[in-house]
Amino acid sequence: MEELKKIVDDIHNIEIQGATNVAMTGIKAFSDYIQSLEIDKGEVKTFSDKMENAREILSTARPTEPGLINGLKHIIQGLNMEELKPENLIANVKQRIGTVSSYYIKFIKEAKEVIGEIGARKIESGMVIMTHCHSSVVSNIFRTAKQLGKEFQVICTETRPKFQGKITVRELLESNIPTSMIVDSAMRWILKHKQVDLIITGCDSITSEGTVINKIGSRLLALAAHEMDVPYYAATPLIKYDPDTSLGHLAEIEERSPGEIWEDAPDSKKLTILNPAFETISREYIDALITDVGVFPPTLITQIYKRNFYELIEKLRDL
Repeated sequence: MEELKKIVDDIHNIEIQGATNVAMTGIKAFSDYIQSLEIDKGEVKTFSDKMENAREILSTARPTEPGLINGLKHIIQGLNMEELKPENLIANVKQRIGTVSSYYIKFIKEAKEVIGEIGARKIESGMVIMTHCHSSVVSNIFRTAKQLGKEFQVICTETRPKFQGKITVRELLESNIPTSMIVDSAMRWILKHKQVDLIITGCDSITSEGTVINKIGSRLLALAAHEMDVPYYAATPLIKYDPDTSLGHLAEIEERSPGEIWEDAPDSKKLTILNPAFETISREYIDALITDVGVFPPTLITQIYKRNFYELIEKLRDL
């Protein structure tokens, strides 16, 4: 359990960066924890309680990002409990969780590669592309485009207060992609004074209405892009869809520590430091989602998610 809690702390403290990486790391941690449990085969209730507790702990690590939450739900749904032999249920569940988790992580990795290929088709030589924060999915799009021989430039925001834009810059430089870095507040100025051809950002969550939730500052970038008539794409695997929003649940916006903004701030009751980590981008400001099943407008997300993930659950159950 201590190792599991360490993973949760690393996710919360952004030591593990990017929603897709969070999902893969969390799912592996869940599987490893379940495999490590030493429980007598007759203690099914104890085993079930520990499994549910682990799922709940991991699900709270980054509540704004449904990728990990969805993954854990899909793994539980993929256990196919009615097919497991009751006389050795715990051992069978352990084996199933290991198998299903490995398949699901492989599924996420393959989705990331597919998005890289699809997204790279949007990039042409000579383009100037802008991005915000860090997304392993977006970095892979740029990397794939470079491998295809396309020559282009990328403008990255620094992304206050944790400066995740520096991670993006380092990854792009490793791929020999010409890169510029700007302060977040220069977004609109850059779009007005530099010839930016398109914007590609990541996505932490998508609601049933097609609203994208991403790093704070993303909506400002989308609004500036709308004003300057620059296409804005959000790149994401379908696992980022939040099905609970279709039932009226509101997506949670994480508020992080004020110390990230001002570590030695004056100790005054008259000072309040607000540090929202994410914000919403209305579907009207997003030209399309670049996903592992193609490029489409955000309004189609619920329909496409249902069609594809019912098939995924059946595959998991058939493993």
